[in-house]
Amino acid sequence: MAAIDPRELMWTRACELIDRAERLHRQFFRPTAEPIGDAVWEPPVDIVETDSDILITVALPGVDENTVKLSVDADSVLVVGLRRPSSIPRGSLVHRLEIPYGRFERQISFPSRRLQLSESELAFGCLSLKFTKQR
Repeated sequence: MAAIDPRELMWTRACELIDRAERLHRQFFRPTAEPIGDAVWEPPVDIVETDSDILITVALPGVDENTVKLSVDADSVLVVGLRRPSSIPRGSLVHRLEIPYGRFERQISFPSRRLQLSESELAFGCLSLKFTKQR
């Protein structure tokens, strides 16, 4: 009986894990035929709190600022917009499509907080929001 090389087992396991990760990624970021009225992806956010403010950064690379709508109410902020797909030349061979396109929506809640939107700016692919805490 031949001895099994542990490096071969590790390589096989690593390849299996990569395949599984790619399947999961395709599951969450697959192209969709949903109507444009339904949100198809959520942009990632960073939320940082200081003594006087709450700072939110919403990652929106490639999104035209004219497609972004911001709604602020007493206890939450809603960011809605559209990332248009880039054109793929006819006859191209697509190897990967990982960037989500279509309508997006992200709601961030602030339970039991009184906040006032004091600044907002879309620059370098990020929407920066600054909320001042109301005392």
